[in-house]
Amino acid sequence: RFDRRQELTAATVVNSWSLDDLAKTIWEYGEERYSRKIAQAIVALRRRKSIVGTLELVDVIAGAVPGFYRRGGIHFATRTFQALRIAVNDELGNVRAALPTLLDVLAPGGRIAVISFHSLEDRIAKEFFKGAEGEERVRIITKKPVVASEDEARKNPRSRSAKLRVAEKR
Repeated sequence: RFDRRQELTAATVVNSWSLDDLAKTIWEYGEERYSRKIAQAIVALRRRKSIVGTLELVDVIAGAVPGFYRRGGIHFATRTFQALRIAVNDELGNVRAALPTLLDVLAPGGRIAVISFHSLEDRIAKEFFKGAEGEERVRIITKKPVVASEDEARKNPRSRSAKLRVAEKR
């Protein structure tokens, strides 16, 4: 969690949320195709004992997904961990709350730039900019998001999922 003062932790989510809530979270926030199987494996293990560490959770996920998936391009547990992080930190809620506040404090002619690393974050920024443009509060500078070139993604793999959107306040 980003804010250690908040009560919700990934351990709480993994060890206490219902099968349906886990599967939904992993599906919606992680866009994980094996979300139901992963959630079922988590619930099955925690009936015997609490899941206490990330390596233990990785083992549970490994047992829930097919072999070819474990050998895929990105690590097979990435999407599940991403979903847990997004849920625990309420990242999408924070993006939704931050954008109008940022626009309110921005001077006319100032620019707001949003770099997103997840399609759900990007969708929020895109819809916010479109709505603000419709209200004539901004002019969208980047009609399509700016993404890393193949060369940049090769040199900096973390940039491969980044999308930049920019708007100028009217």
